[in-house]
Amino acid sequence: MESNTVGQEKPKFIILTGPQGSGNHLWSKIFAMHPMIEGWRMQSYWEGHHHEPFAQYWDEPEKLKDYKPPENKKHFVTSISCPFFKDKKPHIPQYKKFIEEAEKMFDVKICILGRDPKILQLQQTRIRKEHTTKYAMEALESLWQYKPYILSMENFYLYRGAYLKRISEDLDFPVAYNHKIMIDDYADKSSNNKYISAVDEQQLDKQVYQAQEES
Repeated sequence: MESNTVGQEKPKFIILTGPQGSGNHLWSKIFAMHPMIEGWRMQSYWEGHHHEPFAQYWDEPEKLKDYKPPENKKHFVTSISCPFFKDKKPHIPQYKKFIEEAEKMFDVKICILGRDPKILQLQQTRIRKEHTTKYAMEALESLWQYKPYILSMENFYLYRGAYLKRISEDLDFPVAYNHKIMIDDYADKSSNNKYISAVDEQQLDKQVYQAQEES
């Protein structure tokens, strides 16, 4: 999805998407930390999708041609979960139509979000009362042709600013990877702790202990 504008580069536009619970809100906030980016600057820790800046265009992609980018911005980010909820019903994003319209204005890069599948199942059944990852996996198959970049919540929790710096380099896109206070706050608040409980012993523990003794 390279720019084909003669003599002028198109603004860069990242589409963040993944299964419900894979980090759409988290990654939106991470990218929006940078002042050069036009993205989802939430007024509270969590907001519904209808507050996302491009939400109306996900509903009606053909209207994206009417979007007027701020003149001082060259980097844009939108986020959509799969499925997303509208009018209390789940909807699969109109990926093909949205991307086709976005490419007329932007240099588009797609980022697919990943998270531990068991945690996704627990989160989805708790919040949505249904395991929806299977619907996302089916819909996301159409995006692999665009050679998407993969973003991992677990890698963010572990490597934090260093991981964000690498993302910025890979995508050639501004990321506030040195904003340690906000990065640590986002990582700590959204961590997997609530899904994890300690166990006394696992099947391979004795073999691991034996290997330690023999090494």
